[in-house]
Amino acid sequence: MAYHLKLGESIPEGIRRVVREEMQSAAVQLGGKGAANRDEAIHEARKSVKKIRGALRLLRPELGDTFRAENTRMRDAGRKLSEFRDAGAMLETFDALLEKYRGELGEHTLASIRAGLAARKEQGEKQAKIERALSSMAGALGRAGKRVKMWPLAADGFAAIAPGLEETFREGRKALARARKRPRAENYHEWRKRVKDHWYHVRLLENLWTDAMRVYEKSLKELETWLGEDHNLVMLGEKVLAEPAFYGKAEEIRVFGRVIDKYQKELRGNAQAAGARIYEEKPRQFTRRMQHLWDAWQAQPPAHAGALR
Repeated sequence: MAYHLKLGESIPEGIRRVVREEMQSAAVQLGGKGAANRDEAIHEARKSVKKIRGALRLLRPELGDTFRAENTRMRDAGRKLSEFRDAGAMLETFDALLEKYRGELGEHTLASIRAGLAARKEQGEKQAKIERALSSMAGALGRAGKRVKMWPLAADGFAAIAPGLEETFREGRKALARARKRPRAENYHEWRKRVKDHWYHVRLLENLWTDAMRVYEKSLKELETWLGEDHNLVMLGEKVLAEPAFYGKAEEIRVFGRVIDKYQKELRGNAQAAGARIYEEKPRQFTRRMQHLWDAWQAQPPAHAGALR
């Protein structure tokens, strides 16, 4: 399975192939039996759903009503998976936070907080009847793959993807500006979503990459990771502070909040610095740069191009 366009296939062919592969992958992950690797299966399925939405957004201008319908279905699937995944992600975020600041925490082990998070995760899974829900979602994703061939895609070449590329880049710049002006959690989260869209679009164009583009893609991945960790910290803090008595003593909660605030400042500082570099370019300039790379890729000799497929 390759999340990138290939030389020799049209844009409609490539997008349909990528989307069907991701739908099939998500369905297989969610259709697995047993809970041993369930958290990982849900995590991988969520990533596939996000990749699908990224591909949809790239061709949003052409898809029209189909985009709205399919994006809504994928959004709802992603939200449902998030309900199952978030409890596990909270534990992972907590463990990473504890490891990072272990030297500063001293005698504060925060063990009661972790025990509370684990208890809430187990409780939520029982209430959700998770196995049945995942099986149902696997079937829905399998059926969704059959609709892809009916998507109204006809435009080909760089002109088919240029509007989506440029609009996503522009939305990312605007989201960065909002996060700078009003550094609220919801604005950072919205910026993360736009960064992720842009990152997926760059990955779809992987075969165009020069050394500079590989560095650019790495910077996007780092930015998305920092913003993702920031969002996880927000969710973790809100969860614990909503029921402080359940998670531990007041002093433990206070120390916990302090290290969250400290890590968030680091993450947001890193994100702002990276965002300033990435979004310094104007949207039209970015699109032109991508077109030059596209033209160079299309002009490659068959033997050389085949080696990159």
